[in-house]
Amino acid sequence: MQKVIDGETLEIPQHIAIIMDGNGRWAKKKHMPRGYGHKAGAKVIEQICDDADKLGIKYLTVYAFSTENWKRSVEEVTGIMNLLRFYLKDSVERASKNNMRIRVIGDKNALDKDIQDLINDAEEKTKHFDGFNFTIALNYGGRDEIKRAVQKISSKVKNNELDPEMIDEQTISNELDTAELPDPDLLIRTSGELRLSNYLIWQLAYTEFYFTDVLWPDFDMNELKNAIKYYNGRDRRYGGVK
Repeated sequence: MQKVIDGETLEIPQHIAIIMDGNGRWAKKKHMPRGYGHKAGAKVIEQICDDADKLGIKYLTVYAFSTENWKRSVEEVTGIMNLLRFYLKDSVERASKNNMRIRVIGDKNALDKDIQDLINDAEEKTKHFDGFNFTIALNYGGRDEIKRAVQKISSKVKNNELDPEMIDEQTISNELDTAELPDPDLLIRTSGELRLSNYLIWQLAYTEFYFTDVLWPDFDMNELKNAIKYYNGRDRRYGGVK
């Protein structure tokens, strides 16, 4: 889909994935605890969902908590989980107003039971909305996701439900957490870091990458537009020749 942005006719990526990095550094600059940065970052998520929807982006997937983030302090992890509880409780009403579908990917079994219940409630109550698609990667790791997919495929082979010779890329994609989603067209990572950090490593095979020094709590509509303008400067050949 094309849209005029700041006088330019631009191709709008269908699916954007974001690694929201820099909350802690943003808080440190303000001489505040890390939790202050996470609260500010959570507010930005809500605004960017609205901004992305206005620009015509259909899917947005954000990296909220990785399988490695459990290594952080108990205080920080507890704060993030409490923020998540607050967001999920509020999300259904907000989604209803905006025709927004909510999904959560990752290994939910390691989360507290009340958080699992909130996730199930949000997913169930928004599953019929056909507007903006918002996906939260929570207790998510790309390698863990592939491991779980291989386990499911192996179980089907063991039960004679699947011929090993018939396994192809689509078979694997169908068993990933993102089976219902198209692969991202654009990945945005904030805070100046230049790595994937175990995020959507299968799905990002042909995704364009945009890295910015902006810390996540300072990310806004203008930064989102900058990423889309960068995306429009790329030549997507998918391994072929034009």
